Amino acid sequence: MSKIDPSSPLSQELAIEILNKTLDHLNLPENSQKIDEARDNVGNEMLKMMQFIFPIVMQIQIEVIRDYGYPESREGIIKFTQMVRNLEREDAEVARLHGLVKAYYLPPVSAHTSNESGEEKTSSN
Repeated sequence: MSKIDPSSPLSQELAIEILNKTLDHLNLPENSQKIDEARDNVGNEMLKMMQFIFPIVMQIQIEVIRDYGYPESREGIIKFTQMVRNLEREDAEVARLHGLVKAYYLPPVSAHTSNESGEEKTSSN
């Protein structure tokens, strides 16, 4: 684990390391139990997921990024997330791992699109 200067750009390698560590922490038995209990209470309701599961996941991620020099605050998680979102455009692995983290607090989303003939297609993310 390496300390970073949170004002400097995040490398793809470090983003992958931090996201993997976040996923490891999310899967720790005590964290998994908290998330599962919250999930049982909220079902698939987006508002309730953001109200009850999102804070648990963010607290775990704050604890992880703190070890890398990010402030243990809302600003730290916002800065880290913005850098990860920028890297997602360039690196498929960063995008995949960040998607796995977001899957903890976001329900599956169906997107409806129309093709040229006007027929609707449904896809799930």
